[in-house]
Amino acid sequence: MRIEWPTIAMIAICYGTWLLAGLALWPAYPVAALMLMAVTAALHSSLQHEVLHGHPTNKAWVNELLVGILPLAPAYPFRRFKALHLRHHYDERLTDPYDDPESYYLDGKQWDELSVVWRILLRVNNTMLGRLIVGPLLMVWGFVFAEIKLALSGNQKVIEAWCLHLAGLAAVGTFMHLAFDLPFWLYLITSGYLGMSIISVRTYCEHQAAPEVGHRTIIVENSPLAWLFLNNNLHLVHHKAPSLAWYKLPALMREKKQEWIALNDGYVFGGYLQIFKQFALKSKEPIIHPLFGGNHLSASEASKDVKIATQT
Repeated sequence: MRIEWPTIAMIAICYGTWLLAGLALWPAYPVAALMLMAVTAALHSSLQHEVLHGHPTNKAWVNELLVGILPLAPAYPFRRFKALHLRHHYDERLTDPYDDPESYYLDGKQWDELSVVWRILLRVNNTMLGRLIVGPLLMVWGFVFAEIKLALSGNQKVIEAWCLHLAGLAAVGTFMHLAFDLPFWLYLITSGYLGMSIISVRTYCEHQAAPEVGHRTIIVENSPLAWLFLNNNLHLVHHKAPSLAWYKLPALMREKKQEWIALNDGYVFGGYLQIFKQFALKSKEPIIHPLFGGNHLSASEASKDVKIATQT
């Protein structure tokens, strides 16, 4: 069996730090404990992302046991995250409001159907500061609502994924109560929520609407958070080599740096602080997908129409 030991080490660090925060910090320094647990929740989410791409072993069931059974990042069932994220990796559909499950865009028809309150919330969410503050709430709300509809329609895979997830949450919550004397509800609304906010730093502008597929995915060259995101700041490199282990991405970036920058047409930032300074209080991208009208048209199809229009 293939084993990638750097990833195994990161998994051990994640669970070990979470235990340390609960056992050693929580009794004396509860705020520090919850903050550290938020970091481990974010790291756990990054590790789930790594695992769903076939790491650290070549056995899917082993990988799922490592990070999919005990959800330190409590919002999303691992199996649903896996299914939806692998759909997201069809690059021809990146940013498509209908076909990319991780798109933040709407088409004109969807926008017209929203209430005033939802439009305000989405405008706030479209700034980086808003994404960190209200983004997790809006993401969970929309995701759970869609999942309930699928479950009620009889989708067995969705039901199974949620049954496993809820059992895992019950196990984690019971352990925290018995071992840490930490209420699980408090963990959910503090560490769980903040962990999602940390991940939102990375996802805020990972993709942009663009006619050319290669221009849609970002490169953030340097960040002290790269270890926490398992080098997914080099997001274009990950999308072009999704089966490559996280610790090999920087070398591939250095090896072909100019090619990557040419491929995404210079959609490059030096770090997340630079992004925050520019877009903390203003939108980087529109909410309505610029390649969509009011009708259901895939981004790849719309981009063809844009190219034709610009050539005539």
